[in-house]
Amino acid sequence: MNKKLVIRKGHCMELGATIENGGVNFAIYCKYAKQLELLLFKSPTDLSPAVIKLPASDHRTSYYFHVFVEGITEGQLYAWRVVKVFRQDPAQRFDPTKVLLDPYCKRIIFPDNYSRIANMMAGSNLHCCPKSVVIDYKKYDWEDDRHPNTALSSTVIYEMHVKGFTAHPSSKVTPEKRGTYAGIIEKIPYLKELGVTAIELLPVFQFDNHVADSDRTNYWGYDPISFFIPHEGYSSDKSLSGPINEFRDLVKALHKANIEVYLDVVYNHTSESGDGGPTFSFKGLSNKEYYLMNENNEYLNFTSCGNTFNATTPVAKKIILDSLLFWTQEMHVDGFRFDLASILSRDQKGVPQAEAPTLLAIDNDYRFANIKIIAEAWDAAGLYQVGNLPGDRWREWNGQFRDVARRFVKGDPDQVKVLAQRIMGSPDIYTSFAFDPYKSLNFVTCHDGFTLWDLVSYDKKHNEENMEDNRDGSDYNFSWNHGAEGETKNKTINDLRLKQSKNFMLMNMISLGTPMITMGDEILRTQHGNNNAYCQDNDVSYMNWNLNARQKEMFEFTRKVTRIRSQNVPPQAQEIYTLEDSIRFNQFCLHGAKPYLPDFSYDSHSIGMTYYSVTHKVYVYIFFNAYWEPIKLELPNVPNTNINSWYKVVDTSIAGPNDHTPLAKDQIQVTGEYVVQPRSSVIMLSERMNLLN
Repeated sequence: MNKKLVIRKGHCMELGATIENGGVNFAIYCKYAKQLELLLFKSPTDLSPAVIKLPASDHRTSYYFHVFVEGITEGQLYAWRVVKVFRQDPAQRFDPTKVLLDPYCKRIIFPDNYSRIANMMAGSNLHCCPKSVVIDYKKYDWEDDRHPNTALSSTVIYEMHVKGFTAHPSSKVTPEKRGTYAGIIEKIPYLKELGVTAIELLPVFQFDNHVADSDRTNYWGYDPISFFIPHEGYSSDKSLSGPINEFRDLVKALHKANIEVYLDVVYNHTSESGDGGPTFSFKGLSNKEYYLMNENNEYLNFTSCGNTFNATTPVAKKIILDSLLFWTQEMHVDGFRFDLASILSRDQKGVPQAEAPTLLAIDNDYRFANIKIIAEAWDAAGLYQVGNLPGDRWREWNGQFRDVARRFVKGDPDQVKVLAQRIMGSPDIYTSFAFDPYKSLNFVTCHDGFTLWDLVSYDKKHNEENMEDNRDGSDYNFSWNHGAEGETKNKTINDLRLKQSKNFMLMNMISLGTPMITMGDEILRTQHGNNNAYCQDNDVSYMNWNLNARQKEMFEFTRKVTRIRSQNVPPQAQEIYTLEDSIRFNQFCLHGAKPYLPDFSYDSHSIGMTYYSVTHKVYVYIFFNAYWEPIKLELPNVPNTNINSWYKVVDTSIAGPNDHTPLAKDQIQVTGEYVVQPRSSVIMLSERMNLLN
């Protein structure tokens, strides 16, 4: 860049840095500026960048600045500065010394001396700022890649942390690929064996590795710097296009294995935090358009992360939709789980809107018609919209399924009637006239909270290693240690914990709705009682692949029951209006110890049901006994017959591998009565059928 730069006016037909004939076009939104500077760096540590001054008179169209620079190409490092504005506004954070990232860039480079705290200081951050990079992101061979388009009725989701899945040496992944997108590719045979049909990746948008103003590691990644960049730390390939193409390699490989890819996306806040937080891009370009502010120009914090993204302004709404389009069209992902999605319904004063424009725009956009959209339908400030999120296509994390499943299996009273609603797809929550049983995304655990094994091993959270005096993380876990807090050598306790883990897994897989498993629950992964491991980038969070006999038994059980789900054994009912109505439907009938007489009393601890599997043309009978004594069942007749004989396929009271009989020839016929053992679950079929591929 020693020679004089040749520039032209450029255009704003595409935001970001676009390689065109003979150079690069740069375009950025900055509504209130009358002069910007484009900085071109020779290296990540360059302190004397070439500066291109862009007055509004020559390089602004509407609200957009743009310039075409001849002779530069892929690999060019760049950034922006807002040097002049039309008028000062106390709600804005314009600073002519701040070096800013391009919100639409597709690659960021951090200098070796990068420091989050240094970028929080007043004044210039030129010496330590991250820089945007020009890349030709459209250059990739997708071959014959196709979306699997798996029906929700056949879907089993596996919530996974990219690094945590393969970072542990026991993963036996190629050492340089551990904890990366490429590492997951090596484990696709495991995912196929487990029987999951989709992986849901915890945040993979480029994020800051540090939490707020502390030295703690931002392990989970819920702190995005950009909405368009795959996190470089998860790529084994650090070349210019390495992260973006390694992520694509992962998607393409998973699609070949008929596994979908969903992303946990964070559009509710950014890593710029609140007052005192760093200025990376949004704050310096148009603070009050990108963030919710109160009348005192303070950040509204509905996220517990310092700021709240303002999804209602045209520019913020546009960048969210453009980001989704990038990940679907350029990265071929199959779905999104929206973190704290309810925030996207708040207006510029933070008031929830019944017809939230951004949520409805996502719901109605034809470009996302084949894409799964899943909402965490609440936020950190108490807004709870499960069953009421604007838009008909949204699927929702059903936290009420989680809570009642935990309380029922634990043995709490007065749970049976609510549980019946949850296993039928929660018709009391999703009361639309066109009730869809797959509105509910069911889960017992997720990244945020206890693992499944910790749920049955701890009465209380143990988050001391997070250095917050155990104040962080939920106090309401509905967990039970079964007689000892944490690890124990007591065989009776461990056997009961294993059985309860199976009960949870089975209940999740057999209920209407779409089930989600948390990474490692299938092998009883423990975090040693930590229910908020957001900062634990270590063995606490990593998947340990060295399994004992108990863990192997749980894996085999999970592998078998995922087949029940993916083979469409659960019902395909499209309309269930009320719990009372459903009892009269032959398609879905509830039972107690006596046929057709469910016990909804306060002290009841058991529930049974029969339903019809349309796919296999068999009736299914299930019974859950959370009581601490055995229950003798009078088996119902197979609906529409005088036969009360069933073929047993699952009984969690029996030790593995006999807890499940997947092959028709091994299924035992049961007639008249059956004793369900304490804290156990059973499944029976009206006819023998093979339940393994």
